[in-house]
This record gives sequence, structure tokens and C-alpha cells, in this order.
Amino acid sequence: MATTTGRSATHLTRRLVQLYVGLTLYGASSALLVRAELGLEPWGVLHQGLAELTGISIGVVSIIIGAVVLLLWIPLRQRPGLGTVSNVFVVGLAMDGTLAVVGDLDGLGFRVPAMVLGIVLNGVATGLYIAARFGPGPRDGLMTGLNRVTGRSIRLVRTAIEVAVVVTGFLLGGSLGAGTVLYALTIGPLAQFFLRIFALPEQADPDAVVEPAGPGADAARDEPSTSAPPAGSGPVADPASGQAILPQ
Repeated sequence: MATTTGRSATHLTRRLVQLYVGLTLYGASSALLVRAELGLEPWGVLHQGLAELTGISIGVVSIIIGAVVLLLWIPLRQRPGLGTVSNVFVVGLAMDGTLAVVGDLDGLGFRVPAMVLGIVLNGVATGLYIAARFGPGPRDGLMTGLNRVTGRSIRLVRTAIEVAVVVTGFLLGGSLGAGTVLYALTIGPLAQFFLRIFALPEQADPDAVVEPAGPGADAARDEPSTSAPPAGSGPVADPASGQAILPQ
């Protein structure tokens, strides 16, 4: 019994470490894309546009938007997990912290590597925190909630939301560019790759919080699997415990 309890504690500790390291790296990766000035991920475009409009830091805007989106879960009857709430705060704080350390970059010789590093690091971060299975990010939960309520496919719901987010963000002054396109094309394969690397063995743990996971994460699930609804699938019921869809 003592051995089993010790293993459960170690397993939970590893999950918590993965969660918070992943969320911190996610915020850092978003900050690198900001410094690269070559285009942001979809929600980043909105965050930057609102930051330009209000004068509030982009990290704080990310926290505010995450909290607002989380409130939209209430009528959708979505259940947040530890990872959901942590996502709201940790990503924004890590983003502002990284921007304070990493200054403006001059020349494509610095900006292009920063863009590539930011995208790859985003994939690493996604694999880490989703594999921890502590609940989806606010934006992913919004997608799955709307999928369930409207009966529309996850792909259609996600596309509609992100198009609206990008257009709104761009009109407010957010940055679109090569980074936006490269992110859209590569984040799914990158996240899927790192999800496999950081996957944790299932363990019977009555205290564990195992919810659908996903800051950009639904992009990693483009094919049907036993652990996640595919991005292009039809309507899905409430995801079973442990399912993960991709951050942002």
C-alpha cells in the first residue's frame, strides 16, 4: 500500500511539474513570436490588437480574455480543471515576464530564428501541459462546448472562432504575417509529436483531476483516436475523462 501511495504521489508530482512548465513555456513562446514581429498565432493577434488599443500589456490582456472566455463556459456547462484556471494566469504572466527579459530584435537574422524557436517551443509546451491531463484551456473548452451545444463539427467551430478572432485582432492592430501561417501549418504536427514524447502512463488515482485537455491544442488531433476527438469530426458528446484536444 505504501509503495502504491508513493508511486501515485510521484505520478501526481510529475503531472503538476509538466502542467506548470508547459504553461510557462507556452507564455514564453508567445512572447518570442511577439518579438519576432512576423505574425502571431490566432488568439495572439487578438491579444496584441487589444493591447495596442488599451495600452495594457499583452500578457494582462491574455489573462482578461481567458477569464472572459471561461465565463462563457457557464451556459455551455463545461467543467474547468486545475489546468484550465492555471492556464488563464500562468500563460499571461510568463508572457509579460519573457517580454521584459527579451528586448526588441533588429534584423531578420534575429527575428526569423525567434519566430521558429517560438513555434517549436509552443509545440513543446503544448505537449507538456496537455499530457499532464489537468483540464482544457479556456479557449479549447469554448470550442468543445459549442461543438456539443450546436452539433457542429469541432473543425467548423474552431475555424469560425479563430477567423473571427484573427479578423478582429487584425482590425485592432494585431500582427499577421509569415509566423501566423507557419504556426497554423506546423502546430498540429509539432503538438502531436511532443504529446507522444511527454505522455504519462495512465494510473488509477482517485485524487487525480482528469479532464479534457487543451492553450492551441485542438490542432494536434486531426485524426480519430481513442484519446481525443479529431479536429474534423462530427458532433461529440461530453469528452470522456483523459481526452485531450489541442492550446490557445
